[in-house]
Amino acid sequence: MKTQPEDLKRPLSPIPPTAGPNRGAHPNCGNQRTIHRRNTNLKAQRIEKKPLEPQRIRKITASFAFIEHRFLRSGFWSTLNQHQLLLYVFLILVADRNGLSYYSYDKICTLLKIAVDDYIVARDALIEKDLIGFDGHLFQVLSLPDQPVDIGCTALKNKKDMQKNDPATIHQLIAHRFGEKHD
Repeated sequence: MKTQPEDLKRPLSPIPPTAGPNRGAHPNCGNQRTIHRRNTNLKAQRIEKKPLEPQRIRKITASFAFIEHRFLRSGFWSTLNQHQLLLYVFLILVADRNGLSYYSYDKICTLLKIAVDDYIVARDALIEKDLIGFDGHLFQVLSLPDQPVDIGCTALKNKKDMQKNDPATIHQLIAHRFGEKHD
């Protein structure tokens, strides 16, 4: 039977970590070199960007639209579905300096290529999420609230909830209203 060399029989002593510009300072890093080299004397450098097409740099002329960076960074974007995003961006593009626009639902549906039902659901969600105001004819894109409103899925608990959110109940109400028999 082979015997182990003496140096393998001794327990290994941990190598104390040392910090430096090319060494990790974390205790689990030991003496491993880091992949990148840090120069602790330099401040963060900005990436220098040059236009790809200098002759086509955008300029603000007569009118323009804007979306705050906070819309993406604070999570508003992630609370909207595809139709809500489409309608919201459209309303921003067509709004005046006060966020007002008066496109009719049929014109919006035609331009966005969405069904009226999808438009209504998206519009109502944007109102509920406090992103737009609507009076039946006029839209207003509102300033962003402090935090995104995520409606989420909740259980329907009463008759009013059912009449507002349950497709079968809504179908039944419409059928009763027009005097049709329902299944």
